[in-house]
This record gives sequence, structure tokens and C-alpha cells, in this order.
Amino acid sequence: MTRQSTRRDILKDSLALAGLGALGIPQWAVPALAQGETLMEFTDLPDEIKLIRGPDRRIIDVRHIDSFLTPADEFFTTQHYGHPEIDVSTYRLQVSGLVDKPLALSIEDLRSMPSRELIFGFECSGNRGPLNGLSSNGRWMGVPLRAVLDLAGVQDEAREIVFLGADHGEEEVQFRRGTYKVDQQYGRSLPRDKAMSDEPLLAYSLNGEPLTPHQGRPVRLLVPGWYGAPNVKFLAEIHVQRDQYLGKYQARWYRTLKGEMVNGEMKWKETAITRMQLKSFIARVTRRGNGHNIFGVVLHDGTPVRSVEVKIDDGPWQPATIDQETTREKYSWKFFNYAWNGATPGEHTVTSRATDVNGVVQPTAEELEVKKTFLEHNAQLPRPVIIA
Repeated sequence: MTRQSTRRDILKDSLALAGLGALGIPQWAVPALAQGETLMEFTDLPDEIKLIRGPDRRIIDVRHIDSFLTPADEFFTTQHYGHPEIDVSTYRLQVSGLVDKPLALSIEDLRSMPSRELIFGFECSGNRGPLNGLSSNGRWMGVPLRAVLDLAGVQDEAREIVFLGADHGEEEVQFRRGTYKVDQQYGRSLPRDKAMSDEPLLAYSLNGEPLTPHQGRPVRLLVPGWYGAPNVKFLAEIHVQRDQYLGKYQARWYRTLKGEMVNGEMKWKETAITRMQLKSFIARVTRRGNGHNIFGVVLHDGTPVRSVEVKIDDGPWQPATIDQETTREKYSWKFFNYAWNGATPGEHTVTSRATDVNGVVQPTAEELEVKKTFLEHNAQLPRPVIIA
């Protein structure tokens, strides 16, 4: 199903607070919106906005974010091999390779182990453009990965932990002059030290409910602070090995090619898609009585955010207000607001930039011109908006 709405329809809508009591989420989790706020029109969007609700891809309309947590049936998703049919009653998570005790864990086995909650907001590494719809924030519950690896007993010579999903498909693998067709599972890996840290989670629920097929039922890997690609869905196997894993979605598909000056020469480096790059974007501009409000979102790798600033047209950077309640959770997305007083009717450009506590500043598009590939695009995004 594809939902369509025109910019004019959206301008007629008013924004109201959403009640989240059923999820046990406190009132602070909702962005501070006033009754009757009216959306202003962004002119960088097509007249018809297509929110994809198909089998393999789903995006959200960030203009209508009305809660700290994204509802499970709206959470963004993207797939490569569709949604495998998995019988939860017979499901077994296999743990094999360089371990003392191979495992075959049912969903009941996992649920019986000590659990941990994680509020984690992330985006697809290909998320970009004015809509930024491949991003969401959720409350996850699951088993710490380390607990499962400790149960299996990772051997000393192990260096790489590979995570393979139940989703798979035929791929063409090129090697020099030859091309080979093979069946491949979706897979990613973590180095031993990352996998054995306290952060990765084997999640089996989202916002208090079992995972949906879109979110990797029955179990998925979550690596807090990382892009979506490493968070393997439909987790079927954990394989512990000595050698580096070089599957398609690790070694070839999810890579960034970027230039770097070394000793006065441009060197082209390829890096894997892992930790999220600091990013802010403006989600909406609304009219509040005689004034206007700019609301936006920050996505990051868990490094605390020091500031968010907003610029109107070619004016100076002005400090925005970060919603301090959303900073309680290290890995959640963060909200910010800027009170825009004295806005004149007509078209304006609004831009945001974030800075973390280490002094890392969200780059401009010009600063990212040395990056050839489109993944990890975290540039400042000027938004043209019509003030009515």
C-alpha cells in the first residue's frame, strides 16, 4: 500500500498531541506542540508525498512526528531479500564456530535469560534528502549479546562474530574475469571486542510487543549508535570465526568512498558502514499564533550533543533549544525547537547544524564533496519554506 498526501492537504491539517499511556511512556516523550498549530509548506518536496507501505520498504513522514517513540507499524524499514516465513514455535538461533558449546536457542530460551531495555533511534545509512524518512526511534527489549556468547564460550583464537539472517537470495559474485551465482544470506559481522561489549542486544520486542516481520521477527541484532545495515534482522545464525567476514553487504554493498589529504596528496579510502555520523534535520515549521516554531531531530552515535543551531536565510546561527528530556536516553534520537519570531510572509530558507561534546560539527554539503558515495550523508540541509 502507498499512502499519498498533497502539500496542500497537509497545510490544512492541525497537529495534536498523541497519548502514549498505553505504552507506559511519560508525557515528556511527546514533542511540545500546541493545539491548532499549522504546518508551513516546504517547497523542496514533491506535490504528492508517497509514503511507501510495501513489503520491502517503509518510510515515515517526519513532518508528523508526534511521539518520542515511533509506533511499530510506522517504524521505517528496508529489505534486500523480503521477509522470510519463520515458524516461531520451531525457531532456533544457532551459535556455532569457535565456541566451546554450540547452541540452538528457542525464543523461549532467549526470553528466559536476563533481559535489558534499549531505547535506540537510528537511520538507514542511505537516508537523505528533504524527507529523511528512513529514520525512527524505538524501545527495544532483548538479551545482551554478550550473555549468549558467554553461554557458548568464545574461544581465544576467535576474532570475528558473524550474524546471518534467515533472509537470502541469489547473488552474482564477480572475481576477476569470472562471475559466480551463489545463494547468500544477509550477513554482517562485528569484531570480537565490540561483540563482547555490554552494548549489542538480541532484541525480540519493540515498544512492548513482539517484533513484526518488518522489524525482523522473531529476533534481530541491535548495535547501539550504528546505522541500520549492521542490525541484522531475522537472526538465524551467529558464527564465531578467526577470519574476516567478507559477505556482500559487509565488504561490497555498504561502503563509503571518501578522499582524504595525506602528505599533500588525495588518498581514496573505503570504509565500512558502522557508527552513525552526527546529523540534524528540520522536520517541520509551524505557525503558533503570531509566531512560528522550527522543530527538528538529531541522530548520532551516542556521543552527547553539545548544541544545535538554526539559521534563517543568510543570517547568523542562533541557538536552538534541545529537549533535555530526550537526552536522558544515550542512543535515542533527540528533539530540538527554535522559536522564530518576526517571520515575514514569503519564502525563506531554514538550516540546522549539530555539534557534539567533542567539538565535531555537522558538515556542510561542500565539505562532503570529497565523498563519492551517497551513504552516510549527514550534511546540513537547507529547507525552503513558505511562511503564510
